[in-house]
Amino acid sequence: MSSGEEKETDYNVPALQRGLSVLAMFDARTRALSMADIAQRLGISTSAVYRILFTLTEMGYLNKLDSGYELGSRVVSDGFCYLASRDIVDVAMPHLNALRDRTSLSCHLSIREQTDALYLYRAFASQRLSVNIPIGTRIACHSTAMGRVLLGALDNMALERLYQHVRLDGYAPPAPRTLPELQQLIDGDKALGWVLHRSDYSTAIATGVRDHTGAIIAAINLSGPDAVMDPAGAQELFLGLLRECSGLISRDLGWLGV
Repeated sequence: MSSGEEKETDYNVPALQRGLSVLAMFDARTRALSMADIAQRLGISTSAVYRILFTLTEMGYLNKLDSGYELGSRVVSDGFCYLASRDIVDVAMPHLNALRDRTSLSCHLSIREQTDALYLYRAFASQRLSVNIPIGTRIACHSTAMGRVLLGALDNMALERLYQHVRLDGYAPPAPRTLPELQQLIDGDKALGWVLHRSDYSTAIATGVRDHTGAIIAAINLSGPDAVMDPAGAQELFLGLLRECSGLISRDLGWLGV
């Protein structure tokens, strides 16, 4: 062994390595393990593994059961705190850029602020005919695909409270003009899980992004000219890619659902 390899080995902390290896043993299929199971996987004796398990249990990273050990609440809470601290733009950006590259269509990310969809990020398609909405733009939620997805995160009572003092009759079709029309539209959107909206010779398809609880916290879209979106099979193809992208972003935010 060279002197360089010896120096690198000197920095290893075996107890820390073993402790992290224990935590990595648990997953969706392996919810609990006995002390003997853990010792066997680590290749050490049960007496040697006891101190590691005792320390992890004292710190809240493991729970002791009658038959062995399971992950403790601290692993979950620390993990979710980290995921929540990640800026959604940073998480979504590489996925939206990849989606733009696969489709040659513009992609956008937005969140809801009161009755507006606030655009946080765009992956701009460089083709001549493209939809390009600048970052920071606010558009009324009920008149856009992404906005309607965001409204779908609300129940009917919350939706009614949000729009009780908002006039809807000043927007051009196909935007709903009354609250009952809006509620009916959102109910249909929820059943589909996505929204298609047409305006000014362009079409946008949008779906939601979920956090670790499964709640819709943002929306993403694919948008382009009708000439690109309307050919047979095009919308189905783009919708599949969009939903795949939203699933990847949601997974990176901690959502484990389907």
